[in-house]
Amino acid sequence: MKFIVQRDKLIASVQDVMKAISPRTAIPILTGLKLEAASDGITLTGSDSDISIESFIPAEEDGIVNAEHIEAGRVVLQARYFSEIVRKLPEKQVEIETDENFNVTIQSGKAKFNLNGQDASEYPQLPTIQTENSFELQSDLLKNLIKQTGFAVSTMETRPILTGVNIKIENETLIFTGTDSHRLASRNVPLEGVQLNLSNIVVPGKSLNELNKILDDNDEKVEINVANNQILFRTKHLNFLSRLLDGNYPETSRLIPDKSQTIIHVKTKELSNTIDRASLLAREERNNVVKLTTKENKLLEITSNSPEVGQVAEEVSIQSLEGEDLKISFSSKYMLDALKVMENDEVTIEFTGAMRPFIIKPSGDDSMLQLILPVRTY
Repeated sequence: MKFIVQRDKLIASVQDVMKAISPRTAIPILTGLKLEAASDGITLTGSDSDISIESFIPAEEDGIVNAEHIEAGRVVLQARYFSEIVRKLPEKQVEIETDENFNVTIQSGKAKFNLNGQDASEYPQLPTIQTENSFELQSDLLKNLIKQTGFAVSTMETRPILTGVNIKIENETLIFTGTDSHRLASRNVPLEGVQLNLSNIVVPGKSLNELNKILDDNDEKVEINVANNQILFRTKHLNFLSRLLDGNYPETSRLIPDKSQTIIHVKTKELSNTIDRASLLAREERNNVVKLTTKENKLLEITSNSPEVGQVAEEVSIQSLEGEDLKISFSSKYMLDALKVMENDEVTIEFTGAMRPFIIKPSGDDSMLQLILPVRTY
């Protein structure tokens, strides 16, 4: 195998596939990165058996030559060393060559490295997904869906299914849901003309987090395929494959109250900043609890009290209040997480009493919903 490649293209591809490579793996060859050269370009592969990422550098694209003098072949390289070397090479072009014993020479300008490679035929075959269950989303929209739901998944392995995001398609609507049983985040988008029904698809939150880092924030299309316990996200030059979580995702729609006793409309940033300040004194072991109390003259009082530290109280103006007065305590962290992903200047919060879950939505927008369970304080 032999080729010359543009260093910046190689660095970008290496950074992408490194997100799937773990130094701790039961299969030693998976600590390596697979490099494959063919006449149409160079493919890099990384996998930890939960996530697999393939990145393709086309030999030529839009009249620009990315790789040339290609002699086909493949090898597995020590990922950690290869990624460090590539990043620090001096020139814009890199020449890579392997001999029949899988010894790899990497040369750029006056710098020359020799690395011991491994036989790529020992590298596990990635599952191929051929499926009718596919649909497309814009890259920036997919990033948003992940950002607005992924933070709410559980980090505890006690209920593994809750460490993932549930992806559902019904009635031409795509729904992403994340919950850790104390809070829930949900976002839906219309998928016009997609006659697919998907229900129990649960993608590990960790996988989506890595995918989010790789995807570009643009309107490039991402094709999403689901089959036999795997989900594949495919862009022009990238295949991102993740296993799905086993088990049944809980029916979360039952958690969402269908009526409310108190509805407030408030500026997102003002409420967020006030809760952030109140949380400074919230006791760690009490879940960073703050208390919200409705007052007269369109005011909310946000308070927090920590006997060893002190207390804080601050009033925030609201746009409107409908229904009954209310006192409720909740985790400031959960509330701040929920407000952070709201893109509207104003949010609507619907309460059904002090001990019932409450809902936060962007005002005038039902496509997104955050639900938080209150905290009992004595």
